[in-house]
Amino acid sequence: MWRNLRRSDRGRAALAGEASAASAESRRDAGDGAPSVPLPAGAPTDAERTGAPIAFFDVDNTLMRGASIYHFARGLASRDLFTTRDLLRFAWGQMLFRVSGTEQPQQINAAREAALAFVAGHGVDDLVDLCEGIYDDTMSDRIWEGARRLVERHLMAGERVWLVTATPVELADIIKRRLGLDGALGTVAETVDGVYTGRLVGDLLHGPAKAAAVEALTRREGVDLADCTAYSDSSNDLPLLHAVGRPNAVNPDDALRDHALARGWPLHEFRTHRTALRVGVPAAVAGAVAGGVTVGVLRRRTHR
Repeated sequence: MWRNLRRSDRGRAALAGEASAASAESRRDAGDGAPSVPLPAGAPTDAERTGAPIAFFDVDNTLMRGASIYHFARGLASRDLFTTRDLLRFAWGQMLFRVSGTEQPQQINAAREAALAFVAGHGVDDLVDLCEGIYDDTMSDRIWEGARRLVERHLMAGERVWLVTATPVELADIIKRRLGLDGALGTVAETVDGVYTGRLVGDLLHGPAKAAAVEALTRREGVDLADCTAYSDSSNDLPLLHAVGRPNAVNPDDALRDHALARGWPLHEFRTHRTALRVGVPAAVAGAVAGGVTVGVLRRRTHR
């Protein structure tokens, strides 16, 4: 499905996907990002799961309530690196994205530019250190219990579990480690000498780029996508869901719910009630725009 894009967009999506898969492989080969919690009791070992099928989980509103990068911004606010006024400003912007109901090219371009601003000029280690503490403070209690059960079911079945998200790969990797998962595919930003340049490698890992990423990863791992599973809340992830043999809708938006029902896909609802605002644009996109505001504040403080 994602291959129906214009050639230029398809090329950016493919590059983003390849970059994310390559980044995950290099981190693993370097011994970085090992899970910080053990496998569930009785689950097959890592060695026994080598080459096993993979279950891919989107993060925002699928594994975790809300947008992970929004919670990161809240963590910055609690550390006096981000003002309440700024937080409210991009919370309002996020709501406008949701109400719009459709994804426009200018919105994606704005998200791309904001994602660049989010990391430009900052050291990788600095960002990772911030993410570590902020996850524990503001994100750990936002993981859906139903999603935890799904993850454990795959691990107990001897399968591997990977995240696939538009969130920067450094933050995705921390979530992966904290939950004891096998890997994380996220947006990759270019670095030189351990500092972000302000350029993305390819594009945001969003929409078709997620499908490209899982295709690239499974080629590297020698795994058949037909044996793999994917979970998402957003119709924007239909390329990802159609790429695997076992697609699932979690807390779905209306378009994904209709699509899933028409095709007999499993539906998982972890919310206690349906919200009045439907998510037309993924929270990750709105969160990326928010990230641009975050860096603006950080830069002003640095200059002062």
